[in-house]
Parts: sequence; structure tokens; C-alpha cells
Amino acid sequence: MTDLSSASAVAAAPVAAPDFAAIKTRQKAAWASGDYAVIGTTLQIVGEALCEAADLRAGQRVLDVAAGNGNATLAAARRWCEVTSTDYVPALLERGRERAAAERLHGIDFQEADVEALPFDDASFDAVLSTFGCMFAPNPPRVAAEMLRVCRPGGRIAMANWTPEGFIGQVFKMIGKHVPPPAGVTSPALWGLDSRIDELFGGAAAQVSAQKRHFHFRYRSPEHMLEIFRGYYGPILKAFAALDAQGQHALAEDFVALMKRFDIGRDQGLVIPSEYLEIVITRR
Repeated sequence: MTDLSSASAVAAAPVAAPDFAAIKTRQKAAWASGDYAVIGTTLQIVGEALCEAADLRAGQRVLDVAAGNGNATLAAARRWCEVTSTDYVPALLERGRERAAAERLHGIDFQEADVEALPFDDASFDAVLSTFGCMFAPNPPRVAAEMLRVCRPGGRIAMANWTPEGFIGQVFKMIGKHVPPPAGVTSPALWGLDSRIDELFGGAAAQVSAQKRHFHFRYRSPEHMLEIFRGYYGPILKAFAALDAQGQHALAEDFVALMKRFDIGRDQGLVIPSEYLEIVITRR
């Protein structure tokens, strides 16, 4: 006979909250592996476009969160803003410093910081930026709360986030098929949905503008892109490292097949349009 009371108790047992600290430790190790800057620098045009969308003005105080190797940071500095560039991976900040020095850009403060616990006072910045960065933090409500807290009333929060149906969103899905993500953590690609942005920021926003755009990855071939991503892109590098030889072969085959599905290069080099959502939120 089934013990209904026991079954009910099991069904009603609370689901344990994700261990965000442990998840971030693993994420930090993944992003510190390889050399993301090799890929990150190819995305510079997105940082430029985002600064234009945010309508940055000279002299404004700008915070770039989860800045990586500094695409939005450098774009804001080129517009004579006073920029604070943050990331929780020191090696990525160092790449940003190297780039700023090479371009003789001034007015940039590079600072190690976690987007879920920003070490800044309330309303410290005129604009808060993120290009494919904060979307990877494991606790989205906390991320949104921190970005809103440090942005002054009337200021802007501007983000570029990959969408679920776009190429990189599908890459995340592909990785999850081979290496399941931590339990309780939502897909970073959900940051590329209007509904998710409204959920996270709508209550504190005077205005939200969102436009779908495309960044085009350009490589010699699918095999070339696989080589670069496998060697330098932390999440891909770590996914391969977690698999045995057979699993690595299967992941490589799936990645190449995905690239070929999105490719519009017509045998003249690999060209993959990857959809992202460009968001500008005016803080209430």
C-alpha cells in the first residue's frame, strides 16, 4: 500500500536554492581559462553601437559591468566619459588595461568587482553598460537590483544580450545538452527576451527601448571557429575538458553542424549572424 502522507511530504519538499557562491567560483574559473580577449576584441563594434544607443555625453560617469576585455569601456572612453571598468576576472581587466594604454585612452578606472555586489554608492553613475557580460551572472534579480541601485535617477542602463533563438543562444543550448548546467540556474539567453527585461527592470524604469540586432561572426571556416572557441572561449573550453574523447567528438560535431546551419558565407569564409537584444533603460 502506498503511504500517501509520505508521498505528499516528498512532493511538497522544498527545492534547495542554488549555491550561487559555488556556481560563481566555477564560472570565474571558466572565464579565466583560455584567453577570452582573442574572441572578445572581435565584438568591439557592439560596444560602439551600445554607447551610441545610450547617447553617452562627454564627462558622464559610466560604469561597465562584467566588462571582459573592455569593449564598452573603450567605446565610452572614446566619447570622453569618465569610465569605471569592472569584472570579477582580473586577467580580463588586464587585457582592457593593455588596450586602453595602446590607444592612449585616459579617464578609465579598472576595478575588480562582482556585478551582484557592486562596491559603489547608490546613484553613482550616469550610465551603466554591459555587453554580453552581466547576462552570465547566476542570480539575475540580484544583478538587476545592483545595476539599478548604482544608476542615478534619469540615468541609463544599456545592455547587449544574446537571444535564445540566435546563434550564441543556440550554442548555450548545445553545450547544455552535453554538459548540463547547475540545477536551478536559468539560461543566460533569457536576458535576450523583452519579457525578461520587463520582469527585472520594468518597475524601476521610466522607459525601456529594445531592438533586435545582429553581430556577424567571421572566420575562415567552421573548423577554424571551432579551433578558436575551443582554445580561447572559457565555457566551450571547459565543456570539452569535462567530456571524455567520445563526448568531445560528439560536441565538436554538433558545434560544426550548428555553425553550418547559421552560415551565410556561401563558401567564401564563414559568416554567422548572431542575434542579440540591444536594451536601453531610463531609470525612474
